Amino acid sequence: MQSISDLKNNITFDDFKAEVLNDYKMAVQSRECSLLGRREVLTGKAKFGIFGDGKEVPQLAMAKAFLKGDWRSGYYRDQTFMMAIGALTVEQFFAGLYANTNLELEPMSAGRQMGGHFVTHSLDENGNWKDLTKQYNSSADISPTAGQMPRLLGLAQASKVYKELKDINSKKFSINGNEVAWGTIGNASTSEGLFFETINAAGVLQVPMIISVWDDEYGISVHAKHQTTKENISEILKGFQRDKDHKGFEILRVKGWDYPNVVATYQEAVAIAREEHVPVLIHVTDLTQPQGHSTSGSHERYKSGERLRWEADHDCNKKMREWIVESGIADNETLTNIERTLRREVKQSRTKAWNTFLAPVKREQHEIISLLEKVAKSSDNGVFISKLKDTLKAINEPTRKDILSTARKVLRYTIGENTNESKQLGDWINNYFKIIQPKFSSHLYCQTDKSARHVTEVKPLFDESSELVDGRIIIRDNFDALFQKHPEVLIFGEDTGNIGDVNQGLEGLQEKYGETRVADTGIREATIIGQGIGMALRGLRPIAEIQYLDYTLYALNTISDDLASLHYRTKGRQKAPLIIRTRGHRLEGIWHSGSQMGGLLNLMRGVFVLVPRNMTKAAGFYNTLLLSDDPALVVECLNGYRLKERRPNNMGNFKTPVGVVETIKEGSDITLVSYGSTLRLVEDAAKELLAVGIDAEIIDVQSLVPFDIHHDIVKSIAKTNRLMVIDEDVPGGASAYILDKILNKQNAFEYLDSSPKTLSAKAHRPAYGNDGDYFSKPSTEDIFEAVYDVMHELSPNDFPKLR
Repeated sequence: MQSISDLKNNITFDDFKAEVLNDYKMAVQSRECSLLGRREVLTGKAKFGIFGDGKEVPQLAMAKAFLKGDWRSGYYRDQTFMMAIGALTVEQFFAGLYANTNLELEPMSAGRQMGGHFVTHSLDENGNWKDLTKQYNSSADISPTAGQMPRLLGLAQASKVYKELKDINSKKFSINGNEVAWGTIGNASTSEGLFFETINAAGVLQVPMIISVWDDEYGISVHAKHQTTKENISEILKGFQRDKDHKGFEILRVKGWDYPNVVATYQEAVAIAREEHVPVLIHVTDLTQPQGHSTSGSHERYKSGERLRWEADHDCNKKMREWIVESGIADNETLTNIERTLRREVKQSRTKAWNTFLAPVKREQHEIISLLEKVAKSSDNGVFISKLKDTLKAINEPTRKDILSTARKVLRYTIGENTNESKQLGDWINNYFKIIQPKFSSHLYCQTDKSARHVTEVKPLFDESSELVDGRIIIRDNFDALFQKHPEVLIFGEDTGNIGDVNQGLEGLQEKYGETRVADTGIREATIIGQGIGMALRGLRPIAEIQYLDYTLYALNTISDDLASLHYRTKGRQKAPLIIRTRGHRLEGIWHSGSQMGGLLNLMRGVFVLVPRNMTKAAGFYNTLLLSDDPALVVECLNGYRLKERRPNNMGNFKTPVGVVETIKEGSDITLVSYGSTLRLVEDAAKELLAVGIDAEIIDVQSLVPFDIHHDIVKSIAKTNRLMVIDEDVPGGASAYILDKILNKQNAFEYLDSSPKTLSAKAHRPAYGNDGDYFSKPSTEDIFEAVYDVMHELSPNDFPKLR
């Protein structure tokens, strides 16, 4: 172990002693929270617990090196760190365990995530940025193992961007790129591909990032020998170690129970990362997990007696205590008094957190019981109602489920009883839903005036001089205008920079705006998205390009678990308005077919999904999104880059509205709904249908999420009385989603004279070649015949059977 003099530097011994004892108090406090937290789960007050016991000492060292403006992207065991930076109180810890929906009392997620998932607020209650340089920052945790790693890369890269680009308004976000991004991860989770992808990307980009690997030798019950080659993550990462000839990582190792050495190691790491912008990996070994992985099981089932004894001897809090006594900083009696005091204080805070959580629910319980007593007196089924009321009244610690479930069951007993009391009960239930439901359902999308739904449409302007150009020229020139208008905008992806993307939609822009703003990346979709999330969290406006729609599957868990849920799981206190640019639809062959739309729609709720039919519409979406706070996926039509369009005169200023459909042909016989490249086939088929007397109305969805917010499709169906949804996705994919919206949200059934139809691709991926496309996806002939069959059912004489 190090001596006292190694740690205390230039401070006085008294100051040093006070600092060490404060650290020990924090370690003890955190441990007591873990121990009591487990008991709260086992007694039923909390549903689940996963705690940071055994990791206290290295987290204290990390907190010492963490400065205001820095960012954390971490692991669900970092409670000690959050307490040490003042971002988590004991009461808040327990409020999270109880799932308190009051954001002031449970600021981590207002009860939307289980305990152990931490965040700081980047936005005020109105959705405006706080000054992030004047606070400690933590991005919102997620449970999927290693899922925090891609975002970490972007948080670190933002510092590099702010350091390199001087014309960005970095106020509130960075001070000369001096901030470090800190990542934490369990040793077993380093087996995940997201970890390795992030490590490689960070080494290439050379960003100020520090990754701490908390190594306790296990991943739940599975030992490191089954997780990691050589059972040692830092050993197998030696190839990433920088040397005099090659850039790379700095790799440091330290035993997690060795307080002075851990502190010194973190000071060394932060000096490298902050001053040199070099990524650092700290492998923190010899850690323990005193209570096992979580409250769902006991580690005695899978750890040997020898291992359990070793863990008891090498518990980091115990070893720190021994060092304090051996070093003469405090005696055993002093430390015992500290421990007793903290146990008492933690218990008091736990009790206060529980009572505060329960109080409003008890008030609601008393309120409904009073009402149910009145309902029972006025109802012929009063005996049954009283029984339900008494059951609810007997619950000492009720949930809101208990309250509402009882009220709704009572309401059934009043069916047919038109009394004031039954009406009051119905009104009470409706009002309760109105008040309580948002506590669990709000903020999936932006709820402020910065929502993309509030951006007003501005049409592209044309005149006699507007020339016909390839669609790629419109995308390119619009991006050019956006880069001039918004210095915080940057775009990156595979082949995005030097060659200006595979379809030349960014031709010449890297040369004009530099490699920081228009950048090439490696083939690594998950961390491309992670770069975007992290930079968007820090005030930049990134556009992350995924080369083809199919490749979003490589990044799907990062998009779905992290980006899509971010605004929701922080109840509107963090945002990442990332734009994901990709291309799809109609390309031949299995791998670029665009047949994932149904899956993406269901897995990306929280992200807008925009499907423009041409490049002018796509450019308008980019212009809209850059004025808003909503993340979005924009799918450009792969076969549209070489098709001719008129070049608008107001590049960068015209705006395609989100959630608004467009009628591109009016008709009277049937409403045809589609989007993207398939619309061209629908238009061709509509011309051929006119030749046989069928006048189809064509609607371009444009925006799948949000979908037709003005309900214009049902207005069309009210006119035509027939509906067909045409889509190149698999059966039951996007077409089923669209049909559900039209039938169940817009209530189109009452206007339909025929069964609504969907026409989709085959269930398999499209085969390669022209014939493969023709026999796999809807063709013009398929559309014609499907529509004709609908009209044949209506009027067999006017439309005789084709075949």
